[in-house]
Amino acid sequence: MLDYKIHNQDEGQDYLVLIHGLGGNSKIFYKQLKQYKQEFNVITIELPGHGNSPDINNYFGEFTSKIAAREVLKTLDYLNIQKAHFVGVSLGTIIIHDILQIEPYRVISTVLAGTVTRFSTFSKILLFFGNLVKNFTPYMWIYSLFARIMMPKSNHKESRLTFVKEAVKMKRKNFLGWYELCYTVEESYRNVQEKAYMVPKLYVSGSEDHLFINPLKKDIEQDPNATLHIIEHCGHVCNIEKPKEFNKISLEFLLQSKEALKQAT
Repeated sequence: MLDYKIHNQDEGQDYLVLIHGLGGNSKIFYKQLKQYKQEFNVITIELPGHGNSPDINNYFGEFTSKIAAREVLKTLDYLNIQKAHFVGVSLGTIIIHDILQIEPYRVISTVLAGTVTRFSTFSKILLFFGNLVKNFTPYMWIYSLFARIMMPKSNHKESRLTFVKEAVKMKRKNFLGWYELCYTVEESYRNVQEKAYMVPKLYVSGSEDHLFINPLKKDIEQDPNATLHIIEHCGHVCNIEKPKEFNKISLEFLLQSKEALKQAT
């Protein structure tokens, strides 16, 4: 069972599931929880290899992001939650895209921040370099370097330090296992538009999310239920860097989706 926490449970409220990024944990949502809890029953889930969730080598066969997505769904099954709204950041967006391919009918709506749909040529070069040195280099050196490249500006500092601080708690084998999955990111988004075209999706990215924003813009062009909101002068982890704008736009979207579901039923 994945490590999870139910933050509030009010009868009649929709559930909202928060999924963190690589190396982080649910603490990255500390600037959202108070407002989200006023409108939703909030559940935070720690992905495999993070927090007190099982290590990635505890699963049969080769570990994949789809296994992680199914573990999230199994956690919701255990809690008897059939449908929920989802908010994901970075790696969390990849897991949500997998969920949208596996069981799209369980997703009422989703907010995806710092979304990764595929890697640019520059990103692939970085991954290749990391792959060359990962077996004889401290994993935190690789993580810190990638965090610096991904979030290079002074206004990205809080986000960068937050993730690095939490990543120290991660086991080397778990980090390297997730690192290997970077090469399969495109598979997580490949059939989302086909299988989850009815699910409302709000993509929120910082204008300075230089590794991922351009591929994202192109990839979601043909999705009729996808909306892109760009936060100016903001990097990859926009929910930490610009929480007021992120909270406002994400809550408006989630509440609109919540009301639409109520009217439909």
